[in-house]
Amino acid sequence: MVRAGLTTERLVRAGAELADEVGFEQVTVSALARRFDVKVASLYSHLKNSQDLKTRIALLALAELADRAAEALAGRSGKDALGAFADVYRDYALAHPGRYTAARYPLDPETAAASAGPRHAQLTRAILRGYDLPEPDQTHAVRLLGSFFHGYVSLETAGGFAHSAPDSQESWTRIVDALDSLLRNWPIR
Repeated sequence: MVRAGLTTERLVRAGAELADEVGFEQVTVSALARRFDVKVASLYSHLKNSQDLKTRIALLALAELADRAAEALAGRSGKDALGAFADVYRDYALAHPGRYTAARYPLDPETAAASAGPRHAQLTRAILRGYDLPEPDQTHAVRLLGSFFHGYVSLETAGGFAHSAPDSQESWTRIVDALDSLLRNWPIR
């Protein structure tokens, strides 16, 4: 019997909240069942297993992040777009650490292709059009930006910048400025 009020969407959203609270690695169907005070078996009509739950949380996180990035980029270009895009990733990671981790969960190729993941690359390329980079330099720049955003946020959320001045926000702003300068002066081969 399916428990009244439980839907796949509600379970995935609760799983995402749980990920933010305890860490994405700790999210399981069993942990979700405890959250709803139901037996694990009652969730299997909505979810196949913990991997299915994590995949669905990853898809939710990718979609949320892409939606926020698209909204932040609307009407912006150049450095303004770069800064807005960077801030979306950082703000999302700080506000939703479990979901941010979920957004990097390995997906099978078919699921990844159907996810919001390709939108992230399209949004990054939209920013880069303002810098007039040709291919393959655009691809290199997409990888640079992704590496920077993820690397900085990972170090920051792990407490890596909490022990020295200046504060992390000042460094973030200066580094985004440096990225803008690099993109405007990209070495074309």
